[in-house]
Order: sequence, then C-alpha cells, then structure tokens
Amino acid sequence: MLRPAVVQILKNNESYYSLVLAVAKRARQITDEALESKEKTILNEKPVKTAVDELASGEYKIIEDPSLR
Repeated sequence: MLRPAVVQILKNNESYYSLVLAVAKRARQITDEALESKEKTILNEKPVKTAVDELASGEYKIIEDPSLR
C-alpha cells in the first residue's frame, strides 16, 4: 500500500479518478526522463511511488477541468 493516504493528497475535493490519471501521467514522465537521459539513469524507487510522493508534497498539483464536473 502506498503512503501517504489518498485523503491527504486530495485536498481540494479532486476526484479519485483525477488522482489516478495524475499519478499515471507523472509516472510515465519519470520513466521517459530516465530512459532519455544520456547516463541511462537507474531509478531507486518505482515511478508510481515517486509520483505519489511528489503529489503529496505539493511539488505537482492536480488541475481538473471544471466542465467535466
């Protein structure tokens, strides 16, 4: 189970679906950046865990389209 709790990440009434999409997109970015780097970076953590930690710390934010609510 990933920590922190989902409730801590979803601070502004975002949906769970938005959280899943945001984590998946950021994890893909992390993976692509590691593959594209010239040194062929070896990741110490799984990209999904890194993405969750970044969202929890506020480094990245979930922006929902208001027309989809």
